[in-house]
Amino acid sequence: MENFKMIAKTFFGFEEILAQELKALGAQEVEVGTRAVSFKGDKGFMYKANLSLRTALKILKPIYYFRAINDQMLYKGIQGIDWSSYINSNQTFVIDTTIHSDNFKHSQFVSQKAKDAIVDQFREKTGVRPSVDKDFPDLRINIHIDRDQVSVALDTSGASLHHRGYRTATNLAPINEVLAAGMLLLSGWEGKSDFLDPMCGSGTILAEAAMIACNIPANINRKEFAFEKWNDWDNDLFDQIIDALLKRTREFRYTIKGYDKAPSAVSKAKDNIRNANLEDYVTIEQQNFFETKKETEGPLQMVFNPPYGERLDIDLERFYREMGDTMKQNYPGTHAWFITANLEALKFVGLKPSRKIKLFNGSLEARLVKYEMYEGSKRAKFQVNQED
Repeated sequence: MENFKMIAKTFFGFEEILAQELKALGAQEVEVGTRAVSFKGDKGFMYKANLSLRTALKILKPIYYFRAINDQMLYKGIQGIDWSSYINSNQTFVIDTTIHSDNFKHSQFVSQKAKDAIVDQFREKTGVRPSVDKDFPDLRINIHIDRDQVSVALDTSGASLHHRGYRTATNLAPINEVLAAGMLLLSGWEGKSDFLDPMCGSGTILAEAAMIACNIPANINRKEFAFEKWNDWDNDLFDQIIDALLKRTREFRYTIKGYDKAPSAVSKAKDNIRNANLEDYVTIEQQNFFETKKETEGPLQMVFNPPYGERLDIDLERFYREMGDTMKQNYPGTHAWFITANLEALKFVGLKPSRKIKLFNGSLEARLVKYEMYEGSKRAKFQVNQED
């Protein structure tokens, strides 16, 4: 099978870890862009990337590039593709368009013009035309216009890859699965210690942490990918790749635990962990984090998504102060990471972060911050050394 170029889309701040994921999977010619990483691989690798990548939102397969400064050039360019290679006249398609150009103002207009070009090509050749289906198309086409450069790609994934397939129940403002996985990978989580999410909501961070720890493919529970409707779909190859990926899962010897003080969140989180077949690795309890202490010996990794005030009506100053106090007093030997879009509130934690990484949670600019709690204080360690 021959290699071709693909583009994996991601969130701002995750480009480097997505590139690392791709290299570890065996991608060729990996190149980092903005919110995207390009690479090369064959059809089997396309299946593997969709199944495995934790920080990709979509994987596109570019098929054609051309220049256009007006709608006539756009129409002609789209007609330059032999669409019968990808769909037949009784199938359906949809077009998603993104634009960074002064020549084209409306993505809807571009999609409409491109649709006309495709439909007209079929009508002229066969007298029958494929129709548009926005919900369950046989082919998802992606058009990207940057100034006068038009790139046409096939969407290999379909619905965004954050739809993992395990989360049926969500709590208020759940965290996106790709964002959760990216935070975990940025935090260095590899499953080599105990893990705690002290405000677990519907359990997304816990599920992603368990899948990373056990090397379970991120999208193994997903119902379908767009490429399964393509003319060259190879079911046997797909099954082989799933088998090969599942042989690479590993045992996990530590604990992954989640707390939430809301009974509704706890029951939803348990449902989602069960859907993901991860009950053997994850335990969830109804607890108020501020009333808990570290239960395990040795290093503990904590990753969580505290409320922002954007979503919940709380006294942020008091909440963040209690967060800092609880970590400092009750969680020695812990590396704690959390994301917040409320940069003011960080002042109240009362601890100095050892790292700050800029990310976006939806449209909100956020920071992923790290706090290190030592066994005993740094000062105590220093005094012991002085007395030796």
